[in-house]
Amino acid sequence: MTVQTIAKTKARPFLKWAGGKTQLLPAINSFLPETFRGENEVTYIEPFVGGGALLFYMLQEYPNIKRAVINDINPHLIKTYRIIRDEPYPLIDVLSDIQDYFKSLAVYDKQRELYLDIRKRFNNQDLSGIEEAAYMIFLNRTCFNGLYRENSKGRFNVPFGRYSNPTICDKDLILEDSELLQKVEILNNDFSLTADYIHGYTFFYFDPPYRPLDATSSFNSYVKESFDDNEQVRLRNFYTGLSAEGCHAMLSNSDCKSKNPEDDFLDRLYADFFIERVYAKRCINANAAKRGTLTELLIRNYENYQG
Repeated sequence: MTVQTIAKTKARPFLKWAGGKTQLLPAINSFLPETFRGENEVTYIEPFVGGGALLFYMLQEYPNIKRAVINDINPHLIKTYRIIRDEPYPLIDVLSDIQDYFKSLAVYDKQRELYLDIRKRFNNQDLSGIEEAAYMIFLNRTCFNGLYRENSKGRFNVPFGRYSNPTICDKDLILEDSELLQKVEILNNDFSLTADYIHGYTFFYFDPPYRPLDATSSFNSYVKESFDDNEQVRLRNFYTGLSAEGCHAMLSNSDCKSKNPEDDFLDRLYADFFIERVYAKRCINANAAKRGTLTELLIRNYENYQG
């Protein structure tokens, strides 16, 4: 597989998402199990779907995926996936209206005022599914750095960004994504409940909230529920259980040793599995000088991979 192949895929994430996997697609693809291509029918499961970069790539690259299951703890995100799958045209209509009005304001202060008003509605009012999905996409396309972050009360609190001409309504993208999502079951549960959807040859890809590299990069949760070291251990136990059931699984996480050679928490946690270190750029940081290339971990529970 080449980077050019990836660039030709039509469907792609409809949201900007911290930790998105677009840049890691070649590495992830190369470490898929040798048996993956050979299986006639694959069940593909992502318990932490986030922006879905790998999901959209896999569904286009591997037609032998006959069934896909995605999950995330963020209810706003999951409702947006469902609306794009089930009601793309009404969503496009609402987004188009918001985009036209936003751009007609022209002045930064007025656009910011609209942003804050929609953020308040998103957090405080009962919304239809289409309104909630439209506001989710609008906020994502116009907020600072494309972040999704909640405070301890579960309220989205990212400030307004500075974009000269943001694309709020991408009709073609929504329709391409909607078509692919027709074969996808969309869940809003704890990651452990995805085990109920194992069927035949099943491949899991885990992209949990990354373990912080240090105390100054402690942003490891996009929702009010934290994902601390106890959760990392619970995830490892789940991963081990899947391995015992014969499922193939791959997991991404931060490489804390790249920042602190003494921090081998994840290396010890997954010592029974195969750990690879791959390079990836970190782009979500308020300080541009701190965005750079670091190693991340790809952990798999099988020996033979595509290469």
